[in-house]
Amino acid sequence: MSKHWQRDLSALQRAVLGMSSQVEEMIDKACRALRDSRIELVDEVIALEEGVNEREVQIEEECLKILALHQPVAVDLRRTAMLLKINNDLERMADLAVNIAERTRCLSRFATFAIPERFDSMARLATGMVNASLDAFVHLDSEAAREICHQDNLVDDINRQNIDEMYRRMRQDPESIEPALHFFSCSRHVERIADLATNIAEDVIFLVEGEIARHRTSESDVPFDSETKATPR
Repeated sequence: MSKHWQRDLSALQRAVLGMSSQVEEMIDKACRALRDSRIELVDEVIALEEGVNEREVQIEEECLKILALHQPVAVDLRRTAMLLKINNDLERMADLAVNIAERTRCLSRFATFAIPERFDSMARLATGMVNASLDAFVHLDSEAAREICHQDNLVDDINRQNIDEMYRRMRQDPESIEPALHFFSCSRHVERIADLATNIAEDVIFLVEGEIARHRTSESDVPFDSETKATPR
């Protein structure tokens, strides 16, 4: 690897990590706004989106320049391609944080609607997964990446509990339907953020071990049958 390649790759990685910090801030503020009914944080989240969008474009341009200029191969090519994918995943996370913030503004009209206490744990798990997935990439730590994949199951479980509770509330009180649907969307957005962090973790596993970790069952490493929705026998 040439010095010029190393310099450009290091600069690109720093740019992605800087974008990650900004996205984590957006997710944290959006979730705190929802949990604590702090509407002032909604505007802060929305204001941060423009900077993330600008970074996303700049990083994509730099990735393409590096690919054209250095024409990396093997692991160097995979690392550059992964930075390009992480860049896209982070931008999507930022969009989801904005969606949570906007739903929070809608929920502010329903002062008596109580946010389930478990949402705080869900938000902390998802935000931690984003941070940990970038750390796993920087340190090429496939074991840490596998732990992130396991944590995704916890977020999924909490999301299902949230959905079940919203259904109960809507059945018991028709007036809770609108706020429950807003919260339903927020919970789903946090779950999706965790999914995107898991995507990064799975790419780390592939980068380090050459194993494609996507589309595997939680119980085994047997490929998932998309048509039967079951593990092939």
